[in-house]
Amino acid sequence: MAIVDRRVFLAGAAALPAVARAGTFPSGAVDEAAFWKGIASQYDVTREVIQLENGNWGMMARPVLEAYERNLERVNRDTSYYTRRGMIADWIAARDALATTLQVKPDEVAFTRNATEALKALILGYNRLTPGDSVLYADLDYDSMQACMESLGPRRGVSVVRIALPEPATHQSLIDAYAQAMEANPRLKLILLTHLSHRTGLVLPVREIAAMARARGIATIVDAAHSWCQLDLTLADLDCDYVGINCHKWLGAPLGVGAIHIHRAGLAAIDRDPANPASDRDTINARIHTGTVDFAAPLTVPAALAFQEKIGSKRRADRLAALRNRWVTRARTIRGIEVLTPDDPALHGGITAFRVAGKTSSADNVAIAKTLLDRFGIFTVHRDGPAAGACVRVTPALFNTMADMDKLASALEQMTT
Repeated sequence: MAIVDRRVFLAGAAALPAVARAGTFPSGAVDEAAFWKGIASQYDVTREVIQLENGNWGMMARPVLEAYERNLERVNRDTSYYTRRGMIADWIAARDALATTLQVKPDEVAFTRNATEALKALILGYNRLTPGDSVLYADLDYDSMQACMESLGPRRGVSVVRIALPEPATHQSLIDAYAQAMEANPRLKLILLTHLSHRTGLVLPVREIAAMARARGIATIVDAAHSWCQLDLTLADLDCDYVGINCHKWLGAPLGVGAIHIHRAGLAAIDRDPANPASDRDTINARIHTGTVDFAAPLTVPAALAFQEKIGSKRRADRLAALRNRWVTRARTIRGIEVLTPDDPALHGGITAFRVAGKTSSADNVAIAKTLLDRFGIFTVHRDGPAAGACVRVTPALFNTMADMDKLASALEQMTT
């Protein structure tokens, strides 16, 4: 039996609570609370702390973990007898399921080990740069991607431009920041856009910025590591040629699964990975070279997709935003607390960061996160990088409750009085 058959694909959905399996979702508050309680019951969460640092990677729901264990058992048991005979067909089926959910063509997506690997291949492999051109990134972009963009200076002989995004931000101020950078750098040829920042949770209007760049002949590479499955979107919504995503964050697949998306029209602009021979077919797979990986992890993606599909993309995004809004609404009334992410629903998802007024150093925010953990049992993480200073990031997940968010808000009130 192939691993990725209908029974395995539906394994995630089968373990959902009855109200979800029914396929109709009542809108009443009691029914909604019961639904999310049932979803939360599918996660084996540590009880040592209130876990509000879920941005590093996402927890697998129990049916996804069980599917992963089955896949791991088979790969371990059958080893090369399976990998050299039947696994490729299963791998392709998993890839095709992912492509269907992303609403892209199957030959435009390939598995990677994470979004970093995908974005590294895109940034370093972009071959349309010539000496004297410019490339652009922002202060809220991911550290490794900033380093990749900086490396294009000596590698390609280009000018590397870094901008600070406005804080507080609005939809128009974000568009204006990139428009001004494009105007100020007439030889700009490549922009890195982080759709949802891992630092503050700020969501960029990527579609609008990318369209503006395309009109000027500027390519955009989009880091969607945190936005896909945290927001209600598909890659088609972004309308971008190059995207890196993670499957082990908000999709809840096993660790070590990401994906790269290259639109057919943009394939030639990305170099082959040098580890791949020139005789290989000219496909998206030629742009990456992972070597041997945990084969069981990508094979579990269909189970993760099935679990999330039964919840629904919009319903999941609304829940994460509601958890965020629960603590943010109170935090905005607390003297000395600065909430960094705007309340405009188009500019945030579940992640949001805060800063205690005047506490902008890394050490300050390490200490704040430590106080939340040691005094209140709430686990968060500090983030460096924003031009205005460090902050503390709060990242709820589907297993969190409104009571968890209330405890965070109460903790912030006590810390600032």
